[in-house]
Formats: sequence, C-alpha cells, structure tokens
Amino acid sequence: MKIDFNQERILAVVAHPDDAELLCAGTLARAHQEGAVVGICVMCQGDKGQPDPPLENLAEVRQGEMQAAAALIGAELFFGERPDGALFDSLEQRRQLTEIIRQFQPTLVLAHSQNDYHADHRAASVITEAATWFSASAGNKTESPALQQPPVLWWMDTVNMTQFEPHFYIDVSPFVETKVAMLNCHQSQLQRGKDTSFSPLQDLMLQQCSSRGAQSGVASAEAFRSHTAWKRCAAW
Repeated sequence: MKIDFNQERILAVVAHPDDAELLCAGTLARAHQEGAVVGICVMCQGDKGQPDPPLENLAEVRQGEMQAAAALIGAELFFGERPDGALFDSLEQRRQLTEIIRQFQPTLVLAHSQNDYHADHRAASVITEAATWFSASAGNKTESPALQQPPVLWWMDTVNMTQFEPHFYIDVSPFVETKVAMLNCHQSQLQRGKDTSFSPLQDLMLQQCSSRGAQSGVASAEAFRSHTAWKRCAAW
C-alpha cells in the first residue's frame, strides 16, 4: 500500500516552534508536493529556551522564525500562544484547538505521542486527541460549525525515538533538505548548540531520519502510529 496525500488537508499540532521540523516536516513537505493543503498549529510560545546572549522578545522572535519555516512548504500557521511549561489539558485549551481544527478542516491530524519525554508535548497530545473528536460534535460549540466527521489522527515519533514503536513509516528521503532548511529558520534555538544540556538539533534530526529510514528500507523516514492501531512495517 502506498499513501497518496493528494487532496488531503493535513494539520500538525505541535507544542513548540521547531517540533514540526524534528518530527513531521518531511511528511508535510511531501504532502504539499503531492497536492495536499498543510497547516501547523504551535501551541506554546517557545519563550523559555533562551540563546546566549538572551533575547528580551524571544517569543516574538520564535514566532517569526516559525512563520519563515512554514512558508517554505506553504503551510498555514496557527498559534496557541501558551507560555512554555504552562500547557495543560483544560476545557479552554480543548475549545481553542477545536475551533482551529474546524477552521482548517483537516482530513488528517498529526499529534505528539502521549509517551513523549516533554510535559508540553504530552499535554498537546491529550488536547489534540480530545479536540479532533470534539471537532465533529455539534454539542461542543465554538464559533465555527462542527465538522461532518473527525479527522484521522496519527501520533508522531518521539524525540530520540524513545518509548515509540512505529505502526508505519513515511518515506521522506527527497525532503530531508527541506527539513534542514526549515530547521535553519529557527536560529534562536540553533544558537543554543553550545549549551551542554541541549542536544544539537540538526544532528539529532538527521540521525533520527536515518535510523527510521534504515528500519523501513529507505534512506530517510518519519515514523508514526495510527490512532486506530492498524499496522504496517514498510515505508510509504
């Protein structure tokens, strides 16, 4: 079976600016090339990871960096604007994301794994799972009308591939350069490379793509799990 993203509408819901680059940008770039409409929703400001020297307007800078990265694949961009470390599952957050999903009308949503190492990622995962379902519930009112049916939901890989057993892989071999170009838009994060507590992002991203590619028989891949638990082992 081979996935064709033509005529799909794909929304990636991530916690921070640069999370999409690390985990699903190759898939979004491939989908865009195949004719899909793509979008990215960033739920947190990215305001806590300061470079050296620190920036007073870091949240504003990171928003601009995310806009530049999204433009490389023609992605529509949404911001949740929660401070880093302050994202929790709540009725307010569910309603906000439900409205975004209703505005964008995705057929497929990409979300963080619920086993991810980062608390903001895990919170984004729970909120996204709820909002995808409630987006088609007429009883859950937001400004936009309910969708006719909820979108398909895929869990994205975890950073460092920990506690994540893929159901399937997306071959992104031709789009690794796009992932790198998008990541390079996030200079405020890349400037943290000398911080011993912070992993070099480009090396981490390329190693993960290569490892997932080796597992699926292609040069580079991104890994996912389907919310409905059917499995494939080859790269699509």
